[in-house]
Amino acid sequence: MDLFDQAQGDKSLSGTPLAERMRPRTLEEFQGQEEIVGPGQALRLAIEEDNISSMLFWGPPGSGKTTLARIIAGATQSEFVKFSAVTAGVPELRKIIAEARDRRKFNNARTILFVDEIHRFNKAQQDAFLPHVEDGTITLIGATTENPSFEVISPLLSRTRVYVLKQLEPEHLVKIVMRAASDKERGLGGEDLTVDQDAAEAMANIADGDARIALNLLELSAFLAAEAAEGSGARQITAETVARAAQEKTILYDKTGEEHYNLISALHKSLRDSDPDGSLYWLGRMLESGEDPLYIVRRLIRFASEDVGNADPQALGLTVAAMQACHFVGMPECELALAQAVTYLAAAPKSNSLYAGYGQVKADVRQYGALPVPLHIRNAPTRLMKELGYGKDYKYAHNFEGHIVDQEHLPEKLKGRKYYHPSNHGFEARIAERLAKWRNDLADRAEE
Repeated sequence: MDLFDQAQGDKSLSGTPLAERMRPRTLEEFQGQEEIVGPGQALRLAIEEDNISSMLFWGPPGSGKTTLARIIAGATQSEFVKFSAVTAGVPELRKIIAEARDRRKFNNARTILFVDEIHRFNKAQQDAFLPHVEDGTITLIGATTENPSFEVISPLLSRTRVYVLKQLEPEHLVKIVMRAASDKERGLGGEDLTVDQDAAEAMANIADGDARIALNLLELSAFLAAEAAEGSGARQITAETVARAAQEKTILYDKTGEEHYNLISALHKSLRDSDPDGSLYWLGRMLESGEDPLYIVRRLIRFASEDVGNADPQALGLTVAAMQACHFVGMPECELALAQAVTYLAAAPKSNSLYAGYGQVKADVRQYGALPVPLHIRNAPTRLMKELGYGKDYKYAHNFEGHIVDQEHLPEKLKGRKYYHPSNHGFEARIAERLAKWRNDLADRAEE
């Protein structure tokens, strides 16, 4: 447990990483997440009015979860206490609750408890929060990179509001980098440093949505630029400087998991290219570096549908079983379940037909909006609906030869559209044959 310390202008920041020094202190400095903290949004109003209720921030690393908590700390009149699910446990929590109860009883003061990485608590440990959130002893703010639907108990989830933070866009990261480069109080503004636009965009692209990584790259790039200047004064950061810094960063931070996104990309591409050896290696690299196995298995579940799909329908079930193994036995016992899933996915026939087809569906939904359901496939539970034509001329498939019928199921504007084009790989080849036969049978039936 520790209280948040807001860095003050007269306080020495020597030795503090740039990413920490540049952490926004106000909503005006905060980049991104306009849907949550933009002008007029509910959370922004709650912060400005000091009317905070229990909430969860769910988002990827570097998206601003802890920063938002610190901004709330600076704006609220409550006692603000930080609690890490990684370094503390239920005994420490009981002490915090006791202090919060006394604070409320004797000083009529609220306590806001910020729990970082709340998903690290198991279900039983999370129960410890519940009665104190219910009776108002604490206002809970939790931060997690994991889906709260799976990692937070339902009673606690129902008593908090979930705010989903998105990965920062490149333009947000460019602004963050440029502000840090010019800020004379907390940033690098006093170091005679120039950052060209290409360099800032390169940092944003490499950071892949993570502000912390972008600022770490800027700090290392500034060091390399100073070496290159050799006392000549002006330091110029170019895209080439950033490329060098990215290489150095890989060497410096590989063992601590900073290559998180590079490693998951390597695993995904090895799987897609049907290379079980490369896939096993990158899985091992991630697990040995301390990566959360549940993060890996979520990506594997996505892969099972995106890159294998109906070419091997068992792939999804096997991968979900690996997820259950991770929940049930944890690490290190579940590592072989993950290895089994990885090698199965790598050796499975591949198809992206589901991914491509659903992508076309989403595009049509965005373009055409809420098109009306054709009358003949609407439900008609009332007489009025039947009189209006709901369900009229609907053909019940089981009453027809082969249990197939020729009737349109798409809205009028999309009539005849084909989204799913099964490949000729694995089981999906049989699906393609079946669909082709049905279409031929319907065509022959229409000619009779």
